[in-house]
Amino acid sequence: MGLFGLFRRRPHERTGFELYTAAVGAARTPRFYAELGVPDTTAGRFELVCLHVGLLIRRLRAATDKTADALGQAVFDAMFADMDVNLREMGIGDLSVGKRVKMLWEGFHGRATAYGEALDEADIAALAAALERNIWVKEPAPEGAALELARHAERLSTLLAGQDLEAMLRGQVRFA
Repeated sequence: MGLFGLFRRRPHERTGFELYTAAVGAARTPRFYAELGVPDTTAGRFELVCLHVGLLIRRLRAATDKTADALGQAVFDAMFADMDVNLREMGIGDLSVGKRVKMLWEGFHGRATAYGEALDEADIAALAAALERNIWVKEPAPEGAALELARHAERLSTLLAGQDLEAMLRGQVRFA
């Protein structure tokens, strides 16, 4: 591989960032914050990014295709590269960034697992409960907000499942 191998991009890196960027855009939809009362804070935004990226990766992994699986890993890598940059921009010291990214990774994994299991079981109440537990930590969720967000996640999961894998491999995904 040699010295020039150090500067070579990993497979699917650019596509992973494109898909991740689309998921972040969907997570930033004003309706979540204005109508559903998701806290418009760093933590609240992280929760919605976890939801959208988790659903996207779940879709890619469901394809049982090595290329789709690698793309799912590239989306995950893009997310946590972005988290690293954001923590540094927020002024977190270099020595603490790795620990914080690890905590975020563990949180993401737990959320993605809980949301995926609820979707697999078609248990909208369990999904709503998990969303409420993670998003509205400091104050109760507005009436019906967690259930509406769970229904959104269910619709989005169906939408993603129906999208062409080849389009995703080109960095194209729809979240609306």
